[in-house]
Formats: sequence, C-alpha cells, structure tokens
Amino acid sequence: MVFIKVHQLAFLFGLLGNIVSFGVFLSPVPTFYGIYKKKSSKGFQSIPYICALASATLLLFYGIMKTHAYLIISINTFGCFIEISYLFLYIIYAPREARIFTLKLILICNIGGLGLLILLVDLLIPKQHRVSTVGWVCAAYSLAVFASPLSVMRKVIRTKSVEYMPLLLSLSLTLNAVMWFFYGLLIEDKFIAMPNILGFLFGIAQMILYMMYHDSKKTDLPKLISTENQPTNETNLNEVAIVAVELSDARAENVEGSVRPMKTPNSSTTA
Repeated sequence: MVFIKVHQLAFLFGLLGNIVSFGVFLSPVPTFYGIYKKKSSKGFQSIPYICALASATLLLFYGIMKTHAYLIISINTFGCFIEISYLFLYIIYAPREARIFTLKLILICNIGGLGLLILLVDLLIPKQHRVSTVGWVCAAYSLAVFASPLSVMRKVIRTKSVEYMPLLLSLSLTLNAVMWFFYGLLIEDKFIAMPNILGFLFGIAQMILYMMYHDSKKTDLPKLISTENQPTNETNLNEVAIVAVELSDARAENVEGSVRPMKTPNSSTTA
C-alpha cells in the first residue's frame, strides 16, 4: 500500500493550483485580442488588471520572503508578467484620459504602494516578524478581493440573468480556491489557507445562483444599458487570480470570446 507523504500532497495541490491559476490569468486573452484588432480599449477598464497586478506582486514578495515557496513564486511571477502585458496593451490603445488615469494608478498602487510596503517592513518590522507581517497584508488584500462577487451575485438576483457570471469562470475560481486552501493547510500557512475558505464559499454560492437562474429570462434594468460611448466607473474583480486566491468576480464581463462594451453593473470593490 502506497502512502503519500504530507509534503508530496502539498506539492500536488500547489502544482494543481498553479495550473488552474495559469488558466485564470489567461482568461482575458480573448478580450485583449479583440482590443488589439479594434485598436481601441474604449469601453473597458484597467482597474481590475491593476488590482490583479497588485495581488500578484504582493504574493510574489511574500513568496520571496518565505522559505521554499517555489510554487507561490512561480505562479505569481507569471501573474505579474501577464498583467503587465495586459496593462501595456490597454495603455497603447486607451483614450488619452484613460491612459493618464491608468498610469497614475499604476504609479500610486503598484509602484508606490509596493515600494512603501517594502520600505516600512525593512525599517520598522523586526526580521523575525517580517514574513508574518507581509502575510497578513496579503491575506487582508485577498479577503477584500474575495468580497467582490457580492455585487455580481446581487445583480444576478435582481436581473434573473447570469450574463455577468460565466459558469466556467466561477467553477475555475472555486477549484482554484480549493487547491490553494489545501496547499496552505498542508504546509501550515494560514495566510494562504484562510482567504481561500471565503473564496470557496463565494464560488459555491455563485454556482448555486447559476443553477437557479441560468434558464430565466433576463430582466432589463435602467442600469444595464450599454455604455459603449460612455465612461464607466465600475470595477469587477473576478479574475484576480490570487494564490491565496483569487480572483473572484473580476472582469467576468470581458472573458468571453469577443470584446463587447462593459455594461454598468453594481459597484464592486483587488493573487
């Protein structure tokens, strides 16, 4: 009889988490291919990608500080690369105002925020507490990201339509949360395991809503008119693949096979 050791099981769940997170990170590719073909990112927002980049950089910083966290480092290195690529493409084809706004957010949130965290940890936190301090920051950020599906779930109930909540994405994010929860549990890392409990619960709730409303007729509301030629202030954090993951209801409206204008959903909140 073959017994799998704990560290082998942890590696298996971490590897599966990398594979699922890899797919989640790549889910906006059709959207950006459409932006490239249209030569315009008008109607889309950069905030979800900025949040995803912030999540990946935080978890990469945490993985570097933690010993032997190769699976955390690997997926978040890829996450940083792909999110930077998305933002680069967005900036190229964005209108002038959107381009300036995006660059300001990147400077403040991604460069300034991470830089300030590194500086404060280095100057103020004793060496033996630095990993746990950064871990708490990552866990808090991940929990905030996981709360983002609430607005989409409310919109599904109001409109009786699952247009903004693709089943495949919800399933992927739920599976992602399960993989990283068990990885964190097996390596006794509460900063990875804890946020994914909430991610799993929200994922299950989304799939229950999908089963309830996937055959229902859509109820049009005044707030759901097309905004192709209007700016939108909504942010949806569905695809924010967080290693402590992720990525719950980010950009769900933009992950289908073609580019379409964002519709104004209810406000939402950011590996």
